[in-house]
Amino acid sequence: MTGTTDEGTAVAAPVSTPAAAARRRAVPYPLLLMALAVLLAAAATAGIAVGSIGVPAGQVWGILLHRVHPVLADPTWTPVRETIVVDVRLPRVLLAGVVGAGLSVSGMALQALVRNPLADPMLLGVSSGASVGAVLVLVFHVTLFGMFSLPVAAFCGALAALVAVYFLARSGGRMTTVRLVLAGVAMAEVLSAVASFLIVTSNDPQKTQSALRWMLGGLAGTTWTTVWIPVGAVLLGTAVLLGVCRSLNLLLAGEKAAAALGLDVHRFRGALFTLVALMIGTIVAVSGQIGFVGLILPHVVRLLVGADHRRALPAAALLGASFLIAADLGARTLMSPEEIPVGILTALVGGPFFLWLMRRKAPR
Repeated sequence: MTGTTDEGTAVAAPVSTPAAAARRRAVPYPLLLMALAVLLAAAATAGIAVGSIGVPAGQVWGILLHRVHPVLADPTWTPVRETIVVDVRLPRVLLAGVVGAGLSVSGMALQALVRNPLADPMLLGVSSGASVGAVLVLVFHVTLFGMFSLPVAAFCGALAALVAVYFLARSGGRMTTVRLVLAGVAMAEVLSAVASFLIVTSNDPQKTQSALRWMLGGLAGTTWTTVWIPVGAVLLGTAVLLGVCRSLNLLLAGEKAAAALGLDVHRFRGALFTLVALMIGTIVAVSGQIGFVGLILPHVVRLLVGADHRRALPAAALLGASFLIAADLGARTLMSPEEIPVGILTALVGGPFFLWLMRRKAPR
């Protein structure tokens, strides 16, 4: 299926091959969703159990059940292991799941909004804006908001980038897809250069190292205090996206067809861009830049369940959460005791997939 943008540029809407359709008929959707939930539970269990001090999977669940209610499990573990599970690894695994789910559903929504299979959550320059805010805090040691200084600055940078891209993309009171993408790419390049300049000109090697590691993405140092805001933002954003699934599906048929069926395309697109950008800004503020999750996972999900967003968004959230939990587990164990920024691992997986996708979508 193809459609045209406001400028008349043809773009391809996601299509389902007969083989993919046959696979979806072979596996009922509820069963597939249950399998993804089991995968998420397994990934979360491994993420909590594996580390410098191993904790048996059964003991992990015993500790968690005991915290829910003491009668659910007898405490046969040491207080140290309970602290490791509840206060060190559980918040990190929860944040990894939330970030993965948020990036995945955001990527799926953006690909529908711009009708481009290569779109991802970093498209709007929001992550680059967040990077500038975070680097300013790290390089100049800003402590205005205490321990929340970095996430607050990153979120403000993301929001400022969104506003700038939004106004740059508007022309004659309307915002077109091509102008939005071009404005986002240009803003991302400029802000990335600003962040790099701040890092290069810093005279403190320790601050420079901290800024570089943050820009590569990572979840080290996660505490319960930093988890709740992204949890709330991703849950609320995903709920809103699920509520507008019909409108997202209409966009797959093309702007003219969607408008003919009663959708105010420009207003809807502007509102959804704002929602997605705020989700991404909140996520990047606590995790740094983690690329390719929002690019590759939506395509995998469409191969499994099709392009209908009512079915695809829940599956994308579950698969995205599982993927990033597994990636974070690899980041902290592959070179233990050193920790690899998780953004490096997602790029190593996503880069080849991106190249394959471009060749697959290229006209023959």
